[in-house]
Amino acid sequence: MIPQALSVLQRYYGYSQFRQGQEEVIESILGGRDVLAIMPTGAGKSICYQVPAIAMKGITLVVSPLISLMKDQVTALNQAGIRAAYFNSSLTPRQMSAAMYNAKQGIYKIIYVAPERLFTEVFLDFARHTPISLLAVDEAHCISQWGHDFRPSYTQIFEFVQQLPKRPVVAAFTATATRQVKEDILLQLQLQDPYCVTTGFDRKNLYFAVERPRDKTDYILQYVRRYPEKSGIIYCSTRKSVDELCEELNARGISALRYHAGLSDQERLQNQEAFLFDRSRVMVATNAFGMGIDKSNVSFVIHYHIPMNLEQYYQEAGRAGRDGAPADCILLYSGADVRLCRFLIDRGLEDSETLTETQKERLRRREYEKLKQMTFYATLNTCLRQFLLRYFGEKAPDQCQNCSNCQDNSSLVDVTESAKSLLGIVAQTGQRFGAGMVVDIAVGAKTARISQMHFDHLPGYGSLAGMEKRQVRAMIDHLVNQGYLSVLEGEYPILKFTSSSGELRNGETSLHMKVFASKKKVSPPAPKIEAEVDPVLLEKLKKLRKQQADRMGVPAYVVFTDATLRDMCAKRPANLEEMREISGVGASKLERFGEIFVTAIRDYIGQPGEEKNGSIAF
Repeated sequence: MIPQALSVLQRYYGYSQFRQGQEEVIESILGGRDVLAIMPTGAGKSICYQVPAIAMKGITLVVSPLISLMKDQVTALNQAGIRAAYFNSSLTPRQMSAAMYNAKQGIYKIIYVAPERLFTEVFLDFARHTPISLLAVDEAHCISQWGHDFRPSYTQIFEFVQQLPKRPVVAAFTATATRQVKEDILLQLQLQDPYCVTTGFDRKNLYFAVERPRDKTDYILQYVRRYPEKSGIIYCSTRKSVDELCEELNARGISALRYHAGLSDQERLQNQEAFLFDRSRVMVATNAFGMGIDKSNVSFVIHYHIPMNLEQYYQEAGRAGRDGAPADCILLYSGADVRLCRFLIDRGLEDSETLTETQKERLRRREYEKLKQMTFYATLNTCLRQFLLRYFGEKAPDQCQNCSNCQDNSSLVDVTESAKSLLGIVAQTGQRFGAGMVVDIAVGAKTARISQMHFDHLPGYGSLAGMEKRQVRAMIDHLVNQGYLSVLEGEYPILKFTSSSGELRNGETSLHMKVFASKKKVSPPAPKIEAEVDPVLLEKLKKLRKQQADRMGVPAYVVFTDATLRDMCAKRPANLEEMREISGVGASKLERFGEIFVTAIRDYIGQPGEEKNGSIAF
């Protein structure tokens, strides 16, 4: 079965071999076995059901949550020579009728459908009279209330399967799934003897960083100016922040677009397409943007605020570097972010009209615990990648050498005495206050509240007067992370002792951490050195790609990804046979674009131009 699948891969996708995990998943599906595949964003999940769909008789249905995802996938499939369509609310009645007619004639091999459409009378009738060999559930974490993007309509998929005259193979795919989410997917879809695979969450091309800039907007301005050719996404937690940041970027000469649920459908669609078509290189958005966005050349993802959980963060960060090139995933952290997240959690639960007070409280505790893990990540002194991978149940080395903490050459500082001072203040105030008050007391702040409560007479008042507030707050975060303090959740989070607090207070152990340098201005990471390619030739091929994409009305990456263009630059194919060996050039694209790009490369090699100041001039 695999030789057949490999032939499909080479013919339609232009790849000579499968990525990690793909072969086993495809073999299971072709063998008639259900599958649950947990594979990181950019790992090639789509190929895992598209290749079997081509190789199997009958039609493959793909349940997908977003219209934009369906459109992107169908466009890419049709460009690769694979007949595909989608059924969703964006189609007019006439378009839907035509698409349904073609589907009944067996013209399509793959049909994308929204979960809400499964139980419409027209679609049910179609499904009952059409041989369906495979049902693929994309973004399967949406089925679980333990996930970060629960969609109630996903829970009805199993009922739909029961309506079919013959049960198809059912395959579920997601990028992020904790143990609870995995169990929920298996239960809700009633997978039969499934082949379950987790390929590993590590994306080695992604650089992870947590920064605490004094001015987040200034940091972002510096970053996007340092990388004028890079395309990326900036996530904010609120619509207001999206609007303000987008306005500021444009005012400073940076072409940026916005995306959130408060915009009209038309503006969201226009902005999304402008970003996909590279007409604007920066998208500022809430988490409403991005699921299923298959833009391969996203070179950075910056989080202006911390997300509410690590599942959400890793999936959003994973939208960078889908083409395998180095990419940045940067989290800008401040203590106020945590308070904002708690507010958003509470407001979301209060707005629910279906949950009982008991259910709300249970969910609140669960979301607070997830937020705590997110906060731990944001305040780590150890390897960021290790923390992420271990959270998802994967073993990881102590250091990855590709995150901001591993690349921080500063040595650990013994902060035992300072930490004991902070624990002393917590004790002196009766464990009744949060981090903000403890910080103010430690640095000797002269506030009205401290004066009114006579905290300026405490032994610990001003004990850390030589430190900045952010340094003291980072130390408190470290004490919480290391288990010497806990946070009692409530309207106002309160610092409490743990069973380990006494060990540190009594001098039985010591505490070390990386301390932020005073007055340090956080700068964006330096540009990375990518694999050597001729920059002039690469730019020439990018312009040619854009011309072809504009002619067909599709995003540039649908023609060829940046990775494919870099491979062309490295190998410089001189004829169609050599072009066939380029990664990402399948039969359909070879026929459509092969001669055009070969000619451009030949022309460049034959007339390289004159060398001026180390560059090639045309």
